[in-house]
Amino acid sequence: MRLQLADEIVSGTLKPGQQLDEMSLAARFNASRTPVREALRQLETSGLVEMRPHRGSFVAALSAQMLEEMFVAMAELESACAGLAALNMNAAERRALEEILANMAEEMRAGEPMRYHALNELFHNAIYEGSHNGYLADLTRATRLRLAPFRRAQFRALGRLARSQAEHSRVVEAILRGDRRGAQDVMRAHIDTVKLAFDDYVEQL
Repeated sequence: MRLQLADEIVSGTLKPGQQLDEMSLAARFNASRTPVREALRQLETSGLVEMRPHRGSFVAALSAQMLEEMFVAMAELESACAGLAALNMNAAERRALEEILANMAEEMRAGEPMRYHALNELFHNAIYEGSHNGYLADLTRATRLRLAPFRRAQFRALGRLARSQAEHSRVVEAILRGDRRGAQDVMRAHIDTVKLAFDDYVEQL
C-alpha cells in the first residue's frame, strides 16, 4: 500500500493537494484503517503526504529544495559508510556483499527493476553494517527511508539498471581493496547520479 501510494504521488497520478481519504483507501486496498494510517504517516516522513489536524491527509507538493538537501545529506552519509566499510568489513561481510552484487547483476540482465530495488536495499544495508559504526548506520538508514520513494522511482529510467550496476561494482571494488578514499568518492558519485536519474525520470512523466 505505502509503496503503491508513493509511486502514484511521485509519478503525478495523485496530484498535490488531493485529499487521501482513509476509508476510500481502506476499501481500495482491502485493509482496515489502522494500516492505512500507518502508511500515511510513513509517507509524511518522506515529505509526500501532509497530515492536517482535524482535516485529514493530503498529497504534499514536492519541494525541490528539500529533495536537493536530502540527497546531499544522503551522499555524505553513504560516502562515510562506504569509507568505513573499506576499513572495517570482515571477510564474511565482504563475501556477502559480493554475492548481493552478483544477484543484482542477474536482475539487471532480466530487466526486473523492482527485484533489483529490493536487492539494492540489501546492498546498501550491508555497507551500513560493514561500517561497524552503529550510530552512523542508523542516521543513514533514517535518511534513506525518507528518500526511498524517489530512489526507487529512478530505476524506471531507461538504461538506469545497467548504469546502477556499474556504479555498485565500482563501490565494491574500492571496498575490497580497502581503499577508504576511493570508496567514499565512488559512493558519493553514485548517490549524485541517483539524484540525476530521478530528475530525468520525473521530466519524462
